[in-house]
Amino acid sequence: TLFEGDVGAAAYRRHGHPLPQETLDMARAADAVLFGAVGDFSCDDLPRELRPEQAILGLRSELGLFANLRPAAGFPGLEHLSSLKPEVARSIDLLVVRELNGDVYFGDKGERGSDGGREGWDMMSYNEARRIAHSAFRAAMGRGKKLTSVDKANVLETSRIWRETVIEVAQEYPEVELDHMYVDNAAMQLVKSPGQFDTIVTGNLFGDILSDQASACVGSI
Repeated sequence: TLFEGDVGAAAYRRHGHPLPQETLDMARAADAVLFGAVGDFSCDDLPRELRPEQAILGLRSELGLFANLRPAAGFPGLEHLSSLKPEVARSIDLLVVRELNGDVYFGDKGERGSDGGREGWDMMSYNEARRIAHSAFRAAMGRGKKLTSVDKANVLETSRIWRETVIEVAQEYPEVELDHMYVDNAAMQLVKSPGQFDTIVTGNLFGDILSDQASACVGSI
């Protein structure tokens, strides 16, 4: 049985909220949820809590959808869709495991001041990354048994905790080769030598950007 629920801008216009309670209840009761893209330029001036994007963020949070599996692969005959050299585009076959319920998207947010001196903040918060690390190692076991953990541990305290946790979890998966890469280097390597990657695990913000970049490397998001 197929049920349809309003989300995003359409839901805001009809119900006054991008994720109405009836839609959320419908998703909770379903065996699977099929969700397209959200966004509407006409809603750009709405308060953050009423913007269309809050629909997908709300579903992720309310349904506990903490692991986002984003594959990118170059297919023979479609190399022309990529801006990379054909032999480089063909080498791409990777999976980005993106943590989905933490980081700056869900951390404490605020703003103060006036137009003459405004200040805004978004808290990047991870108290542990154990759950997503297990998901990534299990995914790597089913692929090439190589996992790259991407962080910014040389600058961010959250990344330091992230890296230490991933290293701890790695002890339970001795068959998987683990390495670490700073996010700026990872972005460069995805263009320079994407074939080196098998499975990547990273946080919400970095995973959002790198998985979109990886899809662009093979031609299209």
